[in-house]
Amino acid sequence: MLDLIFLGATHTVTGSKYLLKTKQHQLLIDCGLFQGYKELRLRNWEKLPIEPKSIDAVILTHAHIDHTGYLPLLAKNGFAGPIYSTSGTKDLCSILLPDSGHLQEEATKFANKYGFSKHKPALPLYTAADAQNVLKQFTTVDFNQPRKIFDDCNVSFARAGHILGSSLVKITTQNTSIVFTGDIGRLHDPVMQAPEIIKSTDYLVIESTYGNRLHNTEPPEEKLAKIINQTAKRGGVVLIPAFAVGRAQALLYYISQLKEKNAIPNIPVFLDSPMAIDASELLCRHMDELQLSQSVCDKLCKVATYTNTPEQSKEIDTYRVPMIIISASGMATGGRILHHLKVFAPDERNTILFTGYQAAGTQGARMVNGEREMRIHGQMVPIRAKVEAMTNTSAHADYQEILEWLTHFEKPPKKVFITHGETTAANALKSHIESRFGWTCVVPNYLDRESLLNT
Repeated sequence: MLDLIFLGATHTVTGSKYLLKTKQHQLLIDCGLFQGYKELRLRNWEKLPIEPKSIDAVILTHAHIDHTGYLPLLAKNGFAGPIYSTSGTKDLCSILLPDSGHLQEEATKFANKYGFSKHKPALPLYTAADAQNVLKQFTTVDFNQPRKIFDDCNVSFARAGHILGSSLVKITTQNTSIVFTGDIGRLHDPVMQAPEIIKSTDYLVIESTYGNRLHNTEPPEEKLAKIINQTAKRGGVVLIPAFAVGRAQALLYYISQLKEKNAIPNIPVFLDSPMAIDASELLCRHMDELQLSQSVCDKLCKVATYTNTPEQSKEIDTYRVPMIIISASGMATGGRILHHLKVFAPDERNTILFTGYQAAGTQGARMVNGEREMRIHGQMVPIRAKVEAMTNTSAHADYQEILEWLTHFEKPPKKVFITHGETTAANALKSHIESRFGWTCVVPNYLDRESLLNT
């Protein structure tokens, strides 16, 4: 018996969770929070379709919250087993998970203070203390060093090139192998090394975030320079909602390169996210995963002024000079970016620049799609600032890059499961793979169960 059950990331880019059941054990691959539409977010509060205490181990592809953010609640509700990851993923989770708990506590306090929650009182999904507790369950595994985690199960991690520690996870059990790609990085990223080659697996679970799109081929530095220069000329502020882990560091790299070439004015740059600050400082401790030299990495980390405290963050909002503010969250769903939006979004001189994927239903997606008014912290805020989006800074492979990565398979998988993409993107990638390779592909639904045949 070997069953695969899809507990998340089906027809959506959030909530990644896959349950792999062997005769003797139950493994959860990724353990992410749902984000975006309310109907998805409500799943975070619903009882998990499996008892957490019955899960024997969790295996993580990478640290992003849509792949790890449910872990504190899983442990709080009874999961007591090991969590296997790379050292980079553990390091980032040590930043991300407590921050996630803290943000939920802060959002709850704010909701209770101003009364814009129907729950009396509103409670956090979990706390920073819950997140600290689950970190004790992590066990790290080196890249390309297979680890026997049970008598009937081996796991190995290969570099996925998405963020620090990101992995292509291969599990071999009962003479059957299955690879979970997590999020696949770009083949020619300037910061991260390219995803490693996988030559064979019986089954493949692959992401499809950009399954229906190709990234703009314009060099990211050129568009970024154009936006910064135009905004600075208007006397405005470039406000960049950015994922604290991965995207923020890539932006710092581009900005440091532009400043070194004098391609943009020497205006202040603020990295306003304690989590992003910690992640940036962590970057140079994992040089083996990067394309960068030590000196370039050092310059990247020094190009911005770091603002840690709430007081420092609030002070930025009082400045009336051209500047660049990078702040989390990347989809404008929470965190300090919301406070900055309230201040800078109503001013047409400013630019709000989205540099990553915006999941359907998020504030970011709605702004990119043209909505000119947003409810933030219970009040309506006009969006008069210019809204721009750049996809060529994405840390996700587009469909052409995914197809190129798949060409290295020496034999076709028995079945390819296409997940972690909106419905249109997942179906498009299915069509591309079937047309190019003739492989059997499935776009699973939430709670679908697949029996995997032994070889």
